[in-house]
Amino acid sequence: MSNTLENMPFVKDSSRRSFIKMAGAMGAAAAFTASLAACSGPASTTSQKTGSANGGKIDKNATIQAGTAFVLSGGFDPMNASSAVATAANYHIFEGLVELDPVDRTPYPALASEAPKQVDDLTWRATLRKGATFHNGSKVTTDDVVYSFTRVLDPANTALLAQFIPFIASVKAVDASTVEFKLNKPFPLFGTRISVVKVVPKAIASADQKGFDAKPVGTGPYAFVSVTPNDNVAFKRFDAYNGPRPALAAAMTWYMLADNSARTTAIQSGRVQAVEAVPYLDIDAVKAKAEVKSVPSFNSMFLMFNCAKAPFNDVRVRQALFYALDVEKIVKTALLGNGTPATNYVQDTHPDYKRAGTVYTYNPDKAKALLKEAGQSNLSVELLTTTTAFITDSVPLVKQFWDAIGVKTTLNSQASANVYGNNFVGTGNFQVLAASGDPSIYGNDMDLLLSWFYAGTTWPKNRYHWDNTPEFAQVTKLLAQAAAEKDATKQKAAWNQVVDIVAENVPLYPLYHVSLPTAWNSSQLSGFRALPTTGLSFENVGRV
Repeated sequence: MSNTLENMPFVKDSSRRSFIKMAGAMGAAAAFTASLAACSGPASTTSQKTGSANGGKIDKNATIQAGTAFVLSGGFDPMNASSAVATAANYHIFEGLVELDPVDRTPYPALASEAPKQVDDLTWRATLRKGATFHNGSKVTTDDVVYSFTRVLDPANTALLAQFIPFIASVKAVDASTVEFKLNKPFPLFGTRISVVKVVPKAIASADQKGFDAKPVGTGPYAFVSVTPNDNVAFKRFDAYNGPRPALAAAMTWYMLADNSARTTAIQSGRVQAVEAVPYLDIDAVKAKAEVKSVPSFNSMFLMFNCAKAPFNDVRVRQALFYALDVEKIVKTALLGNGTPATNYVQDTHPDYKRAGTVYTYNPDKAKALLKEAGQSNLSVELLTTTTAFITDSVPLVKQFWDAIGVKTTLNSQASANVYGNNFVGTGNFQVLAASGDPSIYGNDMDLLLSWFYAGTTWPKNRYHWDNTPEFAQVTKLLAQAAAEKDATKQKAAWNQVVDIVAENVPLYPLYHVSLPTAWNSSQLSGFRALPTTGLSFENVGRV
């Protein structure tokens, strides 16, 4: 349907809170889907490393209550789970051989006893942690590990995670504690990347996949208890857990509070000790009752063009629409300053960040000149958008900036499932899309992040139709080169080349990266840390 805000005049800075309220009324926050959306907010002075260590004695018999910004969509099977609630829950229920710290994203041995060891270019081995058990009491075996990887790799299962481990050719048990991986090509990032695969009990998952999806069984510090649809997920401490990050509470209840006001009320009233995605307008009020920290993230608002349709197959048109936007004003007005204009595909806090060769600062004269060069004097654009909150808040301003350079713009807001379905993107029936995306929940290395949008067929071929260009061929070659590169400097140089290519050609590219706001009661939680990804983590967190 057409967005009724499309004829609004330019919003003055002083009225940005009214703008947020009006724009927010036009669309609810979307469920966490393949677009992987999230929200944002401003910073506090709490240390990101130490969190809220208040010195109080932890009550290991207490229950942690928390509020999520989404409802559960789909099941929990980690092979395919992609909803915000399931993904965050699974980091407490399951373990991989290796895990990534939820805050700084550094790898650590989890179900493995130590970091995987490389035998040669195509062989890696991992050793299981002694005494590890599943929540049902059964011992973790190397057969379980082999099964966990092979089921992901099996094409018949169409596993979401398969795209992240294409370099694995086979997995076998060497003995009762050692698993060997054979690769089809060298992949120096192996030791970090295998964190995407969680180890599951073969006997349960293979016998009843649907049952396992509904009632997951893992080896993590918390065991799944129950889920009440659209209401809550309940966990209990797994007392037999012998890994590096044990549960410090007896139980957890996560309430699904998709409504913004419900999350605000829950943290202010003390119903919960922590919530994610604090609404922009409520941050100051929440700060009176709780700690609030906003963490820079990869999550972004991007523009995606249908490069198979004229005139969007002309890079000058795509660039013009980027130069026409005052992204700083969009961030200030629509996000109340809770974001950063993109100067790279990744956020400027990412360890591999380098300012891209092309950066789109506000330049309406250049935008007009590029359109004139491309022969586009009366361009009309339908901007398809998802209903994710910060997208809904931002697109009226995008329209206004494009209208200002003579591009007649209409907005078409749709739920994410419809956007990517057969009515629009799925069948190429769109011109330009504004949406959000955050593959960083799966990992933080540049190969994974770049490959998500720019490798394979899902996005370049089936969504923005850029796969038959020489630039895409060059990106494909550089990503393969970087993935096999042992020299970190050369690897980073190849990734930088990829970033420069996509920044110049913008088939799909971010306008800004958001900051993610989390609130928590520091007098009741010890060790809590806000995350740079959607979700909440209670690793090493206790009630006091």
